Amino acid sequence: MRLWRWRFALAVLIGLLGSAVYLSPQGTAIEEQFGLYWLFHLRGEKTAPADVIVVAIDQASATHLELPLKPSLWPRMLHAHLVDSLVQTGVKAVAFDLVFDRPGSNVHHDQQFATALERAGNVILVERLDFEETRFSSEQSAGAAPNSILREYTGNILPVIGNAARAHAPFPLQKSSWVSYYWTFRPGGGDRPTLPSLLLQLASADMYAHFRDLLASVDSGLIRLLPAEMNTADVEDLALDLRNLFMQRPDLAEQLQQKISGGMHLDAVQQRIIRALIDLYGGSEVRYLNFYGPPRTIRTLPYHLLLEEDGGELDLAGKIVFVGFSAETVSGQDRVRDDYQTVFSLPDGLTLSGVEIAATAMANLLEGESIRPVSPVNGAAILLLLGVGVCLLCFVIPANTTLVHALGMALAGILAIGAYGYASITLFGQQQLWLPLAIPLMVQLPAGIIGIVTLLYVEADLERRRIKVLFGGHRPEPVVRDMVRSAGPVHTEGQLVYGACLATDAEKYTSLAETMDPRQLAALMHAYYECLFEPVERYQGKVSDVIGDAMLAIWATGSADPLLRERACLACLDMVHAVERFNLGRHDRPPLPTRLGLHFGEMVLGNIGARQHYEYRAVGDIVNTANRIQGVNKYLGTRLLVSEEVIKGLENLLLRPLGRFLLPGKSQPVTLFELVSRQSNSHAVQRQLCAAYAQALRVYQTGDQAEALRQFAMVHQRFPEDGPTRFMLAYCRESRAFSARETGGLVISMQSK
Repeated sequence: MRLWRWRFALAVLIGLLGSAVYLSPQGTAIEEQFGLYWLFHLRGEKTAPADVIVVAIDQASATHLELPLKPSLWPRMLHAHLVDSLVQTGVKAVAFDLVFDRPGSNVHHDQQFATALERAGNVILVERLDFEETRFSSEQSAGAAPNSILREYTGNILPVIGNAARAHAPFPLQKSSWVSYYWTFRPGGGDRPTLPSLLLQLASADMYAHFRDLLASVDSGLIRLLPAEMNTADVEDLALDLRNLFMQRPDLAEQLQQKISGGMHLDAVQQRIIRALIDLYGGSEVRYLNFYGPPRTIRTLPYHLLLEEDGGELDLAGKIVFVGFSAETVSGQDRVRDDYQTVFSLPDGLTLSGVEIAATAMANLLEGESIRPVSPVNGAAILLLLGVGVCLLCFVIPANTTLVHALGMALAGILAIGAYGYASITLFGQQQLWLPLAIPLMVQLPAGIIGIVTLLYVEADLERRRIKVLFGGHRPEPVVRDMVRSAGPVHTEGQLVYGACLATDAEKYTSLAETMDPRQLAALMHAYYECLFEPVERYQGKVSDVIGDAMLAIWATGSADPLLRERACLACLDMVHAVERFNLGRHDRPPLPTRLGLHFGEMVLGNIGARQHYEYRAVGDIVNTANRIQGVNKYLGTRLLVSEEVIKGLENLLLRPLGRFLLPGKSQPVTLFELVSRQSNSHAVQRQLCAAYAQALRVYQTGDQAEALRQFAMVHQRFPEDGPTRFMLAYCRESRAFSARETGGLVISMQSK
């Protein structure tokens, strides 16, 4: 009996520990960051409501419209056309998650946008939140740290646009690295309605008369101060009046819900909207977001699609539309920061944008599917009972040996926690009820294991003591378990793979580094590498190393996959075009012409280094060869050279054979090609040059010096600016040009890097 008192005390202690942690601020943070994350991912993705649409300003639309990716640089004339197009499709309401606090580049476009907003009459604009800190010194004690007051206020919207919109409202989110909830009415900000709240009220305009009738059926005095019509009402004032009305009558929401259930003549869609309004004004101002999945789970349409002639044929009638920036790729996201860490942030770094979170909040309000955490008291009670129940269950497992007892307790604990976890996931998925999950697993379970093992050890020790007394001092030898945890050394064996290796180098960097201010040089290189990294990432490569003006990128696989080599080639072509656009883009920065060399073969990927410094790198002859190939561009006047190993089996590429080259420091020659373009994008002049050069190169390989010179001279006459032709004319005049013959033809020897 005495042992069971200790066991029961331990069970109660584990239960109280979970309750105490849950009621603490740290407990809330643990459940948000871990428990909510697990629940969402165990539930899985969920189909988003079809009533809410995101019109995305993204890379596809920017490219299609030939505009920069940054939304503030887009002409507002396009927004006017978009609003008109959305109105034609019959949308219920539109929200712009873009800040219009400054005049655009064209005043006429601002007025055109304002006119479109007035015509639509159903557009809400987001307001930017700013903060003002007032600092003052404490007068109570000398030397005390200065105190401060942080005041929150909304930034002004350009009057010509703000006055034309139906309403404008902020959409504040958590000031932390993790977003899990939002506000329907902003405490500390005058209890102003936020963007989703105003949008729901505006989108339910056709149900306003029914809503007033429902209020009057409870108490006719409730509608005395409410406008008779929604069309001309100030949406924000109406939302504030309704919120105050529900706060003054705490039982009003329940009464209205009973009225609806009692037989109002409304169809299912109408009832859903009325219930959403009741929940909005009668519920909590803090709502946990019920995320539907990773970025782009909510139906997302590219901005440019709505501007095309057939954009009006999209089925958007009765929809609620959010317009804002939404990146498709991590590189686009990095260029326009409007993203937030959520439970569905992708491993590659892509996260939900602000407009997607606002659309999620709106969909939650409309469907009545916001996540509902249990009350603190109920949550604490659940954890108390769970801790006590699981611990006692472990102790009642019968066994005749210590091992069987331990295994039985472990199995019982796993089954009990598993059953609770299954119930938590089911309630979360079906009823949006959020039960604590992280604290049972991260706090109570470890504490319970330690407590039970300790108590069992004490019980075993007491049993040994009793045996010692009974057997007159016979003392058994103790069993010692040595548990050593070691991180171990860094593994340096590496992994042998096939891969394409790309080496790049920028011309004139050394002179720029000597003459430019370091900060200006850093900004220039940031912009330069941004245009290089994007094609590598888009074609599934990995930037392995960056040193100064040189970059090394790799595409690795377990076999000589032609698809991998094709992706590497296409990335290189896009990189050449990206650098050209970079060099022509702005006149206030110097150009950085870039040379590229691509090679394919075996390499080792692994940790390279010693002592306390290791780096994950590609190692092998392929890396050195790619860098040497890149250097040949300098002599040939080309930009992109690839080896024969890269292009084997690839057909949709326009290639110019350049011959066999003995690269500096190498003993075996490499056959090089200039990668000109995709076959589908090539033009006649490029194809003619490649054919004429290939014919001259074949003559050179025969060893006929006079005919080779004549052939290259003919190519030079037709294409006087071609670098490889000039190089071969000069090279063929040298005596060494026709002496280095190996199997496969003559070898062009490069003497220096």
